[in-house]
Amino acid sequence: MPFILNYPVEITQSRKYRIEAMSTNKELSGSAMSTLAKWSVDDYHRMVEAGILRDRQVELLAGEIVEMSPETPIHYNTTKRGAKYLEQLLRDRADVRFNGPITLSDSEPEPDIAIVRLPESAYNQHHPRPEDIFWLVEVAKTSLKKDLELKAALYAAAQIPEYWVLDLSTQQIMVFRDPQPDRYLRVETLGAGTLRPLAFPDIQVAIDQLWNR
Repeated sequence: MPFILNYPVEITQSRKYRIEAMSTNKELSGSAMSTLAKWSVDDYHRMVEAGILRDRQVELLAGEIVEMSPETPIHYNTTKRGAKYLEQLLRDRADVRFNGPITLSDSEPEPDIAIVRLPESAYNQHHPRPEDIFWLVEVAKTSLKKDLELKAALYAAAQIPEYWVLDLSTQQIMVFRDPQPDRYLRVETLGAGTLRPLAFPDIQVAIDQLWNR
């Protein structure tokens, strides 16, 4: 179903824009287009505050408002169990956030799990920013291509030091490290054993526990 918004939004005091996001199969002037404008994080926040995005499961990725994949029961349960397990391991050392936004330079994605600096009250007025983030986790099946390509590139550009993708289809974890401006240099795929997060090398994360095996 195409994502179509058609509301006047006050972006500055002197100018108004109209969001008209169109489906990629719409031919416009002989070429397919997905959006008519790039949106800043401030623009996106104004839309949220104005209620324009109410009841829409969307996130801002590289200046585009993108609909998120519907959450299946196994996706939700894997994410919730993983967040609880990491919270137990990192008690009093980090804030483990579940399905919450983070703010990057031109994006506001909603990773399934974000492990960020304490105190939790630091995020009363803003979402976690790159300097607040230890690592991010995405649980993927239908969203796997987006998580491995677009989100990996966004997180690397933001210098997020570590990023995990839990692939529901294979029950493997892809671990991304060493961020560069457009990608992570190191990618490792694990199916069992333990992981030591870069930020907490004394902590051992049992991969089977993330899958509840």
